[in-house]
Amino acid sequence: MRLSYFLALLSAKIITILFVPAVLADNLPDLGEASQAVFSPQQERRIGEEIMQEIRASRSNLDDAELTEYINDLGYRLVANSPDNRHSIEFFLVQDDTLNAFALPGGYIGVHTGLILATQNESELASVMAHEIAHIEQKHLSRMIASTQQNSLSTLAAVAVAILAARSNPQVANAALVSAQAASIQTQLNFTRDHEREADRIGLQILEHADFDTHAMPAFFERLQKYGRAYDNNAPAYLRTHPLTTERIADVENRVASLPYKQVKSSLEFQLLRAKLRAMQGDAELTVADFSESLKDKKYESEPAARYGYTYALIRTRQYGRAEQEITKLRGLVKSSAIVETLAAEIKVASGQFSAALDIYHTALKRFPQHRALIYGYAEMLLENKQAKTAEKFLANQIETAPNDFRLYGLLARSHAAQGRVFLQHQAQAEAYARSGNVPAAIEQLQIAIKSGDSNFYLLSSAESRLKELHAIVAENQKKP
Repeated sequence: MRLSYFLALLSAKIITILFVPAVLADNLPDLGEASQAVFSPQQERRIGEEIMQEIRASRSNLDDAELTEYINDLGYRLVANSPDNRHSIEFFLVQDDTLNAFALPGGYIGVHTGLILATQNESELASVMAHEIAHIEQKHLSRMIASTQQNSLSTLAAVAVAILAARSNPQVANAALVSAQAASIQTQLNFTRDHEREADRIGLQILEHADFDTHAMPAFFERLQKYGRAYDNNAPAYLRTHPLTTERIADVENRVASLPYKQVKSSLEFQLLRAKLRAMQGDAELTVADFSESLKDKKYESEPAARYGYTYALIRTRQYGRAEQEITKLRGLVKSSAIVETLAAEIKVASGQFSAALDIYHTALKRFPQHRALIYGYAEMLLENKQAKTAEKFLANQIETAPNDFRLYGLLARSHAAQGRVFLQHQAQAEAYARSGNVPAAIEQLQIAIKSGDSNFYLLSSAESRLKELHAIVAENQKKP
């Protein structure tokens, strides 16, 4: 199901957990503090986590370790160079060919795959992400809700849900407003011109300080505007929720004109992973043909990226022999890349050569010990090669450096299960659920662990203590104002 559908379904759930105190028209705080009249930081995070739990469970969520790591690394680089870098922001990918990006409460930013494919260079992608970061840091979403000056809990909650839905699909937002009998405030769905100018100004500042090409922002906006005019009613969703005017583009261009020009080359990671997105989509045979033709005619911006996409597409069509030939050529072009080595291992995995894949992962991890796809792949292959004890030790070490990585706990649960360690299996699975935001499922897993009889006094005490913590979280989330 699409993300917008899940946001619509969440409306009833969010109304039950959202605390919105009365906001009197004659007692509104100034814009800088308006968001605090609607959400506390803790409430925003709770709402965001509720939404993210549904997104992670939906088919709209792109659960790809390399792409997720890349988009977060790029995002962290931007956040680190923002004026207010105290915010904890998490970036995630939505499998959707529409051109869009959106912010959720609690510091979550979604990026559609269609946006990445539409950008011509990394600075353009960074410019959109910097703009969204500015919306979060300036609390524009919460300020819009506060500006409705409504004192009805259900109405404000419904407006909040509608605005969240609008970030993905404005049609869903309109339906949510009508159902809440709040159609009169439809105009609150779109970011105001003041919001957009502020996000542009701060976004440019972030872009410059992060050493990206600031000219990318107005260049991308101009292409968006032309695209919107060409398709009229089918303009990109981003334009419908982020009003773009000639004056706004001119204002950005004027700001950029005063900044020193610097040519910035897109990173190899951007080029390779953008090619990966192209190779993942559409008919596999046609994708192979497209990449093959571009390589033959040398019609590409980056040969390594084109060859990477071609190799990935060959795996999709189960042409493993040709994929092996292409990965050899790719390694000749790119001497040191975790992404390329991951692809080499994936060829072996896809063709059932698990021992060979394990060797590639093991060797690559010595050079790239932080690359998440290599870490997950290595653990998977240890399990496939009946080395559960080694996998358990490896994953325990990884968890020490990444204690909130729910994937690691899921793999650890599998390693315990392979050894028949029932208590530890369910305990690890509980942590996997807890760290992905599904606290009720975590509680259920801990209860199974405690009843398993496969534990000692120390383990049992630890599980019971953790169970109390999780119950306290649920109780806190269910508190009424």
